[in-house]
Amino acid sequence: MEEKNQYISLISEIIEKQAVILGPDIALLKARNVLGLVIDNNGKVSDIKGNPADVVQQLIDEYVQLSGQIVKGALSSIFTKYPDIKKVE
Repeated sequence: MEEKNQYISLISEIIEKQAVILGPDIALLKARNVLGLVIDNNGKVSDIKGNPADVVQQLIDEYVQLSGQIVKGALSSIFTKYPDIKKVE
């Protein structure tokens, strides 16, 4: 899997997980606040413009603003599937 596709999969999973926690409408609304992230109406990422690592960090920051450490804990299991991508703090 090329690096960009890994980021797309990672971000899609983050959005899916947050949809369960926050509800799909809020999860999608917060994800759409991230510059460089192109998302369809189902929450799937179709493209990333710019630095994918920065986009991931911005997305996590959006969710952390809502629910803090709960988000970070929920995301740690997703990051274990992507060992080539540095976990953001």
